Amino acid sequence: MVADPGLLLDVALDEARAGLAEGGIPIGAALFTADGTLLGRGHNRRVQDDDPSTHAETAAFRAAGRQRDYRSTVMVTTLSPCWYCSGLVRQFGIGALVIGEARTFPGGHDWLADHGVAVTLLDDDRCAALMTDFIAARPELWYEDIGEVPS
Repeated sequence: MVADPGLLLDVALDEARAGLAEGGIPIGAALFTADGTLLGRGHNRRVQDDDPSTHAETAAFRAAGRQRDYRSTVMVTTLSPCWYCSGLVRQFGIGALVIGEARTFPGGHDWLADHGVAVTLLDDDRCAALMTDFIAARPELWYEDIGEVPS
């Protein structure tokens, strides 16, 4: 694992802010090598691209291009990954996951840890505030993104 996961999180957080500035959902991600070399970065673009499959983790994964082996890579995301993105991490054997926060959405990180992914939950206040503010301002878009209908 890289010495300072907080520095890696800054890349994902910049992506989340870019997504929000574009009118989208503020979730960002980046894929790194174990030594901290950036392979790819991206943000949730469901709204911008009218594509429900363009989550932050998938955008970062696609931007990284084809890798021979993902076991020594680190996926960094501002929010605990949904089941779709957790499946991506598991499918390709990404070895480590750094999460900005899981307060606003618990995601699938416990499941990933149970299946051998090294999970680091930073509980970053910046990430939590970004999502809390977004959910308060755009609840309908948030519930659409996570596939839920508000009660």
